[in-house]
Amino acid sequence: MSFDSAPINLTHHFLIAMPGLEDESFARSVVYLCEHSERGALGLIINKPTDITLKGLFDKVDLSLRREDLTKEPVFQGGPVQTERGFVLHEPMLMDKGETDESAYASTMTIPGGLEMTTSKDVLEALSTGAGPRRVLITLGYSSWGEGQLESELAENAWLTVAADLSVIFDTPVPERYDRALSLLGLQAWMLSPEAGHA
Repeated sequence: MSFDSAPINLTHHFLIAMPGLEDESFARSVVYLCEHSERGALGLIINKPTDITLKGLFDKVDLSLRREDLTKEPVFQGGPVQTERGFVLHEPMLMDKGETDESAYASTMTIPGGLEMTTSKDVLEALSTGAGPRRVLITLGYSSWGEGQLESELAENAWLTVAADLSVIFDTPVPERYDRALSLLGLQAWMLSPEAGHA
């Protein structure tokens, strides 16, 4: 198999775990890829809630949460890396400085396609006052792949990929996100065989 073709860029795509993917962290997971380049990939699992609510998380960092719509929302397991750190996936929040497209928060990755991922506490402080981004998904930990690692997992049929649909992240009930992501490809879980096909 030659790798001479143009490198694939799956930024702002979902990775959908195939049934044969038995790694406990990733079984039946949907990963939103925040970044993908020849150096590797970084993403957040969007369908594995923890038993911590956002109110519980805010209590832990000594912030009140004045957003009734968020208090009962779960914190998600974003992946097996840095599970003690929080990652906030949210709609873009730009500075009110006219022309600049600079994020309102200190440590923010702007994802081409329309979201931002912030790791600095200022986004939590904004949410605690009732401000901040309207739609958020907060994870502990993230998922990452080294150079060429994701490409080889794709070649082994570990993942399906599809362009991300933000309604899956923000509007779909958590238990339905896996099936909803599959439906973007016109698939249902029963159609997938856990065996990798080798012609």
